Amino acid sequence: MLVVMHRQATAADIERVVEVIRAQGLTPHVLPGTTRTAIGMTGNTAAIDPELFEGLPGVVEAIRVTRPFKLASREMKPDDTVIPLPQGTIGGGSFTVIAGPCSVENEAMLLRTAEFLRQQGVRFLRAGAYKPRTSPYAFQGLGRQGLRILAQARQRFGLGIVTELMDTEEAEAVAEVADIIQIGARNMQNFALLRRVGRCRKPVLLKRGLCATLEEWLMAAEYILAEGNYQVILCERGVRTFSDHSRNTLDLSVIPPAKAWSHLPILVDPSHGTGKRAYVPPMALAALAAGADGLLIEVHPEPDKALSDGPQSLDFPAFEQLWHRLARLAEVLHRTL
Repeated sequence: MLVVMHRQATAADIERVVEVIRAQGLTPHVLPGTTRTAIGMTGNTAAIDPELFEGLPGVVEAIRVTRPFKLASREMKPDDTVIPLPQGTIGGGSFTVIAGPCSVENEAMLLRTAEFLRQQGVRFLRAGAYKPRTSPYAFQGLGRQGLRILAQARQRFGLGIVTELMDTEEAEAVAEVADIIQIGARNMQNFALLRRVGRCRKPVLLKRGLCATLEEWLMAAEYILAEGNYQVILCERGVRTFSDHSRNTLDLSVIPPAKAWSHLPILVDPSHGTGKRAYVPPMALAALAAGADGLLIEVHPEPDKALSDGPQSLDFPAFEQLWHRLARLAEVLHRTL
């Protein structure tokens, strides 16, 4: 249920509604907007009569939200979510490129990549200190040593850090370094982990699961939102289908309905979505054209020597070329890169 307040509603009016919601055993979520303040509530609202709120001072109306993903729904929050960070804004018309190697392999490689990306104008560095791998014998990341290297990159080059959290035990260590905490595709429905990052006050980048529908993806986001963390970024990274011409099937068709159903910003990962570096640039440009809010791209100084995901990583010249092409297309579409 959503309680819509008058534009002239006072802070006391809003607090009164919050108190009534809590008295019903429900959790209130105050959602300021450009033209109004609304107060959502989560919990079992089936037996709650809207008239309980409609007589309170400052209330316009109480509306039942029909979508199962309440807080992620545009019914609850019609305005786009915009996530401001010191390095730049995600959503709100800007187009954000997050780039870097699949994993933190060593200090020299990561700092070299960070310096190159900063020179291009990229503001966010992605790299995994912890890596979920299909094989237990594959490179699993450097762990906390990798986090320390990422912290060096942020300090030296001013880049925002995006890195993956794989389990609840490492949440504090990752949150200390990351500007955006990534939840990978394999953990999209790890509900304990979603609740844990919901209690972190850091933006969360939530990758779509390998076989997840849009509704399942948004319900996963709901777990984070329900804990009071409203800074959620969706990331389409390809789904598993019968196709064998690419690593996954990059589902750009999910962008318009995701935008229609939800206010959350959505990024696209064409590196994992295709698995082949030759396909990354055209799919990156297509994501911009389709209305995505940004990209997650793997970049490595020597992709053929990468310890993970080398075949889908761009080298420096290829990324520089893509960056210029994105800038030209963004200008035509009246977007800010």
